Order: sequence, then C-alpha cells, then structure tokens
Amino acid sequence: MTPSDTERYSYKARWLHWVMAGLIVLAYALILSRSLFAKGTDLRTLVVQTHFWVGLLVLLMAFVRLAERHRHTPPGITPPLQGALRLAATLSHYALYAFLFVQPLLGVFTVLLERGGLPVPLTSLSIPAPFDISKDTAQTLEHLHVLLGTIFYYVIGLHVVAAVWHHFVRRDNTVRRMV
Repeated sequence: MTPSDTERYSYKARWLHWVMAGLIVLAYALILSRSLFAKGTDLRTLVVQTHFWVGLLVLLMAFVRLAERHRHTPPGITPPLQGALRLAATLSHYALYAFLFVQPLLGVFTVLLERGGLPVPLTSLSIPAPFDISKDTAQTLEHLHVLLGTIFYYVIGLHVVAAVWHHFVRRDNTVRRMV
C-alpha cells in the first residue's frame, strides 16, 4: 500500500534525506579509503579533498533540509509514539541534525586553522582563511572531528535499527513516511 502525500514527508524532504544519507556514506568511505594511497600522492590528496568537499555539500544541504522541515510539518507517526519512545526519537533526531552541522564545521575549521585556507580541488588555488593558522587548535578540532565521526557510526546505526524496528516490529508508518 502506498501512503498518501499527507502521510509522507514532502518530496524535497525525502530527496534530501536519501541524497544526504548517500553523501554521508561517501564521506565515510572516502576518508576510510585514504590509507589505500601513500601519503603525499595525488590520489590520496584527491580522496581527502573530495571527503572535505562532500562534507561541505552535506553542510549546505543541511541548511536546506532544516528550512524544508520548518516549511512543512513532518507527518505524524501512526500509531503515535508515547513516553520514552517519543523522547528517544526526538533526542536521536536532534543528535542527527547536530551531526549534519557540527561535523562539517569541525572539518572546515580544522582545514582553515591548519592550512590557512580551503584548497580548491584539482588546482593549486586556495580560499584564504579569515584568521591566522593555529596548528594546535587545528589538531584539537581534528581529534573532535574524528571522535564525533566515530560516535556517529553508532548513532547512524541506531537510526537504521530504529527504522527497521518501527517497520517490522512496531509496524507503524515511520519508514513509509520517508520512502
């Protein structure tokens, strides 16, 4: 049975959700694959820079997604969540949105503070930083970026497990609202 448009997120919200999910998987795959290439090689630089620019794209899309969420009230879950389930769903969504903003920003500030600018892929050009280089601060931010990336393996995994649980155990419309 296909849910009606009033029982689903808007087309734009669904599109943003799935494209951003793909981009997040791509960002993780890129950064995890960098070790396949020797340090200092063009391929490794391309992989790392692509990871960076995919992260920036996720950040830009997160602003669009948040605006879309404010424009269109999300459809309700049927049957509605109560008590602890509702709280868990709310907290996990806030955590996911925080990740969409904080993680790319940590990456941007790490690069700006470490290199003094944002490298333009496939060129020797760089967009200059509005502040001075600080390798120590950059290193701290990079550690936070890596830590948050690791934590969010689990948050994203929880999101997927929750979707499966909603669909197959609780048998509500949570998943159908996003497809």
